[in-house]
Amino acid sequence: MSGRIPADAGNADKFASDDEDDRWCMAVRLLGRIERQLDVTLQRRHGLPLSDYRALCALGKADSSGSMRMGELADRIGLKDSTVTRLLARLEAQDLAERVAGRGDGRAVSAALTEAGRARYAEATPTYRAALGAEPDAARRNVHLADLATWIRGSFA
Repeated sequence: MSGRIPADAGNADKFASDDEDDRWCMAVRLLGRIERQLDVTLQRRHGLPLSDYRALCALGKADSSGSMRMGELADRIGLKDSTVTRLLARLEAQDLAERVAGRGDGRAVSAALTEAGRARYAEATPTYRAALGAEPDAARRNVHLADLATWIRGSFA
């Protein structure tokens, strides 16, 4: 997450209207609802916070070496490097992931899934997908989110 502000931020009025601002606010609100529900569902059914699930997902899609540099993992799951370091420590404590020497540079640290991590990811994925599909459907009943939720469901149908 870069946190960069566009060079033209001083001319923001030419990029968005009040209606566009409202749509973006609704999109962020819907995303927040979806993330909260995913987190609650994954923790309740699998004891796995959403951030941990996302890390397992990203590591499961690592290149052919089976590992991913910590900075790349942070970029893929939208967290700061220091947060990912703590997240990986949690996953290591549960034997779901491990630190490995970086490719080509022994000083660099990479992360990889363990067999237990692959199994836990495979076990949690159906729950994740079901919860991901259910929340936009529930949001259709919210007058402020209905149009956006309907659009999202139609886009992925």
